[in-house]
Amino acid sequence: MLIVQITDTHIKPQGRLAYGRVDTALFLERAVAAIGALVPAPDLVLLTGDLVDSGGADEYDRLTELLRPLRAPLFPVAGNHDERSGLARAFPELAARVNGNPFFQYTVEDWPVRLIGLDTVLPGSGAGELCAERLSWLDARLSEQPDRPTIVFQHHPPFATGIGHMDRLGLTGAAAQAAVIRRHPQVERVLCGHLHRPIQVRWAGTLASTAPSTAHQVALDLRDEAPSAFVMEPPGYQIHAWRAETGIVSHTAAIGAFDGPHPFFKDGKLID
Repeated sequence: MLIVQITDTHIKPQGRLAYGRVDTALFLERAVAAIGALVPAPDLVLLTGDLVDSGGADEYDRLTELLRPLRAPLFPVAGNHDERSGLARAFPELAARVNGNPFFQYTVEDWPVRLIGLDTVLPGSGAGELCAERLSWLDARLSEQPDRPTIVFQHHPPFATGIGHMDRLGLTGAAAQAAVIRRHPQVERVLCGHLHRPIQVRWAGTLASTAPSTAHQVALDLRDEAPSAFVMEPPGYQIHAWRAETGIVSHTAAIGAFDGPHPFFKDGKLID
């Protein structure tokens, strides 16, 4: 089972640039092309939030247009730049999975690994929240199938990263979520966005991680007082490959045109 994760696409209305300089639509177009060229093809694509920049209907229309070439099923969760109602309109096939929940969260039962999409949005804030209602829902869903390998995917990471200005936009309720996850050892990964960087940590008895943005990256500055800034490092995505004998193995891939691939060997001999 191959799972692709993309995050923080920050799509603007047609003709608009993020922060006056980042053509996020062009970057997503390139990401979609890269994912479409993967062999073998992914089984599904997770979208871990901040899919658009301001939550507008025109942004979601542009997003779905850009994502249309992807053949794999798409499963989004909301980020702090998203609007739940906009997501529901853009992805109407998920309405049955959300099933009247006031939060945009649901389970996916169609593959060997179970997927649980969790809503960490705190309206009006760049930070996230997991309230008692959401955590109770998560605990109940995990209790349903305790022996089945499971991925939880959400926007805000439940751990501090050391990037001070982003950690101040962290997740309220992270300690309570850790207590829930520890009760359910079938959770193989907690996959997140928000940080615009690939970051991994051992957390709550499992692995939690963030993925790079398909566009701009948060500057890697580990000072508490570091200013909020982004850099145009290579965009990327992640592949989470599951096999029964190994569990999940995760890869980070850069998006772009790079020289190669070149062989290490020719006629059975190492090339000097």
